[in-house]
Amino acid sequence: MKISIERAALLKAVSQAQSVVERRNTIPILANVLIEAEGSDVSFRATDLDIEVVDKIGAMVERAGSTTVSATMLHEIVRKLPDGALINLTADSAAGRLTVEAGRSNFSLATLPKEDFPVMATAEYASNFSAPAPVLRRLFDKSKFAISTEETRYYLNGVYMHISDGENGKVLRCVATDGHRLARIDADMPEGAADMPGVIVPRKTVGEMRKLLDDDDAIIAVSVSETKVRFATPEITLTSKVIDGTFPDYTRVIPQGNTRRMEVDAKDFAMAVDRVATVSSERSRAVKLQLDEDRLILSVNAPDSGAAEEELAVAYGDERLEIGFNAKYLLEIASQVDRENAVFLFNSSGDPTLMREGNDMSAVYVVMPMRV
Repeated sequence: MKISIERAALLKAVSQAQSVVERRNTIPILANVLIEAEGSDVSFRATDLDIEVVDKIGAMVERAGSTTVSATMLHEIVRKLPDGALINLTADSAAGRLTVEAGRSNFSLATLPKEDFPVMATAEYASNFSAPAPVLRRLFDKSKFAISTEETRYYLNGVYMHISDGENGKVLRCVATDGHRLARIDADMPEGAADMPGVIVPRKTVGEMRKLLDDDDAIIAVSVSETKVRFATPEITLTSKVIDGTFPDYTRVIPQGNTRRMEVDAKDFAMAVDRVATVSSERSRAVKLQLDEDRLILSVNAPDSGAAEEELAVAYGDERLEIGFNAKYLLEIASQVDRENAVFLFNSSGDPTLMREGNDMSAVYVVMPMRV
């Protein structure tokens, strides 16, 4: 195999590959990226046995062929080469080496036989549909902060993507929760998605997939089966196993009867929470909200380090209420608001609180209160 590739294109492909590869590996081949050159394309394939990413880029292919080489090592070399460099990759399978040349730099890397590289079995997908990148980006970006990190509740370690009933008909919905907060985001159901099985997309996959969604004009082909999910652009294909478990009935957690309504400027609110939380002890980070007619007082009282208080003008016309929340949860939810105003709906100081963006019902957040 002998190929020449422009540095920027190669860096993009190997950085995608090395982020999938597990750092600590008991199986040496899993630390490698499989490079396959044919025609005028080169594909870079990496896997950790749960996720597989294939990145296809154009190159000058002098001699077709394939090899595998350390993904992290190749990424580091390409990253340190000068901008605009033309990089030559030459594989010598007899010697088990890959030569990387650019200008006056020359590297010789150990390779492993491509036959040892595990390729994820292709699944029969029950549902195939396409969605614009900005739609998927919104669904996953706004929900991923609520993914649980508790390994024991593995079925909460991802985003539950499924078809559900929205305000105006069927929607493609993403839900994540860790038991303390919940995010439920809706988008119009794409054509062909009606029969999609509900799947839990793992946290690592959500992070990797995010790199496919930066291009606003991209259309992402989504394929879903009971065990796998695939997101693809013409250049990159990301295939992942889904979490084998049942996502809990989240609808029971979303409060229906919260009538006390507070409207506040989302940015001002987030900054005020951040300021008063500065004095709180890291462990609990509890912030108390005192609501009165059109007035909100945020306060923190940490006996060992001090106290803080800040007043905000809000739209609130219900009876007086005192309620406490974890500051981190409030900040994360407030930072999801794209519009100017956040609407909070309270019931009592012991009940879950609902938050949404203005009158938009397509994004709903729930946060459990804390005793303060």
